[in-house]
Amino acid sequence: MGVYAAELSVTVTDSKNRLLPNIVVYAEPLDKSSMPNEAAPLDHSAVMDQIHKQFVPHILVVQKSSWVNFPNSDSIKHHVYSFSPAKSFELRLYDGGKAKPIQFEKAGEVVLGCNIHDWMLGYIYSVDTPWFAKTNKQGAVTLDLPDGDYQLKYWSPLLQNADKDKAIQLTVKGDKQQTIQLNDELLPALADYENNDELTDY
Repeated sequence: MGVYAAELSVTVTDSKNRLLPNIVVYAEPLDKSSMPNEAAPLDHSAVMDQIHKQFVPHILVVQKSSWVNFPNSDSIKHHVYSFSPAKSFELRLYDGGKAKPIQFEKAGEVVLGCNIHDWMLGYIYSVDTPWFAKTNKQGAVTLDLPDGDYQLKYWSPLLQNADKDKAIQLTVKGDKQQTIQLNDELLPALADYENNDELTDY
């Protein structure tokens, strides 16, 4: 892989050419020997907050081996957990910023829940590369990465089977534009729940 930075501009659309926001896009170099290790250290933890009984952001993407902090900005307690193979953990009932940061040593999808508020659902997606981002409202993302050969991958919890585990082989040499068009429409997102929890003291 070369040492010159290039700008890879990616647009993600569905099968009907509609622009898709909040899609994780990441580039894995075919030669990982020269890939820099830029995982967030403990003193620069990524943040998955809890605001208005929701995980914020709904989807957090981090580099493998990064640490994630789980503050609770609500005035009530939460009990965060995950049973995902990529990271299984539990942060028992707590409020404020008392929870210890968690390290995500493996790549993959981690589904978050709260034992107190069943509707709370969030995702942490850990990738084995420092070049990643989520698409904006226009379905676009820009990655600054060295010239070289890559697999361009994408992820969302709403992908259907035809679009899971897909990758695009591409060579980056200077600035480049790439469109990712899904084969299927995204699965419908879960409806928002009303904040009518009876356990107001927790």
